[in-house]
Amino acid sequence: MKAAKYIRINHTDDRESKKTIKHTSEGIQYIEVIDKCRSNTSFKDRSNAKSIYSMAENNTIDTLLVNSIKCLGKNSLDITSTISELTEMGVNIKSEKEKLHTLNKDGSKNKIILIIMNLIASLSEQELEQKLEKQMRGIRIAKEKGAYKSNGGNKPKLTYEQFIAKEKNSKCLKELKKGESIRRSAKLSGVSLGTSVKIKKLAEINGDIS
Repeated sequence: MKAAKYIRINHTDDRESKKTIKHTSEGIQYIEVIDKCRSNTSFKDRSNAKSIYSMAENNTIDTLLVNSIKCLGKNSLDITSTISELTEMGVNIKSEKEKLHTLNKDGSKNKIILIIMNLIASLSEQELEQKLEKQMRGIRIAKEKGAYKSNGGNKPKLTYEQFIAKEKNSKCLKELKKGESIRRSAKLSGVSLGTSVKIKKLAEINGDIS
């Protein structure tokens, strides 16, 4: 087993982000990765979390140990995305609190766990879509009443055209137009799931997607 243990600590903690070689009581060596960050930071944006992907790509690790899957992202969508991506890279995620593992001893995927993760992700996507749809509906009503300020008194807000013109956003829209799912479009274009949902909703409002 080539393992790493990932630990997220709060940004107010006295400790610092670091990577250390450690050994279990059975003498098994593993890399302890401590990440100091805010809880609302997505997994891929954390300094030491990036090294987890790097180690997975380089075959340095095949197992990731965590106290709870909650440390693997800022919300349900981010957590399930992290688990799915690392599992696809051949990394077995083992969680102590939830008593789960994503790969079986023969290297095959733990289908029951992945079905649960996909279900959670789908429900989270639906909740995010409904939230954004409610916001958009509120904006439309406010515009009709003449009570909506596009920038709220803050920095200028991008127009739909400017927002979609961004390279990754534009690519995401193209994938959505091809019929790809929100999650697949986000992965192919390199945007977050939240951004992919926003692009879909804005595109529907502006007639780019029927």
